[in-house]
Amino acid sequence: MSNYLVKRVLMMIVTLWIIVTLTFSLMHAIPGNPFASESDQLPEQILNNLRAKYNLDQPLPVQYVLYLKNLLMLDLGPSIKSDSRGVNDMISDGFGASAWLGAQAISIALIFGILFGIIAALNRNKWLDYVAMALAVMGVAIPSFIMAPLLINYLAIKVKIFPVATWGTWMHTVLPSLALAFGPVAVITRYMRASMIEVMNQNYIRTAEAKGIPMWIIVIRHGIRNAILPVVTFLGPLIASLITGTFVVEKIFAIPGIGKYFVDGIFNRDYPVILGTTIFYSAILIVTIFLIDIAYTLIDPRIKLTNKER
Repeated sequence: MSNYLVKRVLMMIVTLWIIVTLTFSLMHAIPGNPFASESDQLPEQILNNLRAKYNLDQPLPVQYVLYLKNLLMLDLGPSIKSDSRGVNDMISDGFGASAWLGAQAISIALIFGILFGIIAALNRNKWLDYVAMALAVMGVAIPSFIMAPLLINYLAIKVKIFPVATWGTWMHTVLPSLALAFGPVAVITRYMRASMIEVMNQNYIRTAEAKGIPMWIIVIRHGIRNAILPVVTFLGPLIASLITGTFVVEKIFAIPGIGKYFVDGIFNRDYPVILGTTIFYSAILIVTIFLIDIAYTLIDPRIKLTNKER
């Protein structure tokens, strides 16, 4: 167990380093610079001073080493477009809203995705199954940035149940949470249905039925626990993406989350903001996947976290 944990931690560090390196290289490979919009308005001497302040006048290998040194101290650097704030401050300010919104979306996706998947599996090739699969297809086909304006149009403008946008009370979180959860609900429904159908055809399920155990007890005690592993696998990237903020949806609903800073950073070519938010997202994704692997052993004791058992 200890050997497995050490290997996984080392792999996590190497993976994060590769992500940092690739992001740094690709970001600087794109034509342009953060001061392109000011190049015609500011004197050349001021532009040179700005480049020197953010080490942009240094060769790329030097910039890369300097950034890694700061990263080891958990310093993501200053924002080029906001002198008064650093990237750490931006992430700290925006993470609360993104995490709260992501937690709501995850809860909605899990509750309704698992429920619809079980209903579809227990009513295979019946009208309830067809309805659940139709909703699943719609969820996969309609992305969140299309669902968001639809929800605003019908539930905020026409029916006027929820506020249109901004951030304040829990009412402001309903529409963006639904927009974020619509796709994951569809995917979880499909995973749960397929896995549940396979589990319900196992011999131990038939034995339990032959003993006269009520179906709802069989489903709860034996079916869900064994069928939920594919859903748990999907939860890793889902939790990371929703908690750290779905960028476009946050922009549509004017939510002060991490997504807002990432989108603005791309438009402004703010290198530290782009790198910092990418690293933060990647770190949460890597840690979440690691925790999901550990959760496997809690859900299914047959799974062991050692190479020998595997």
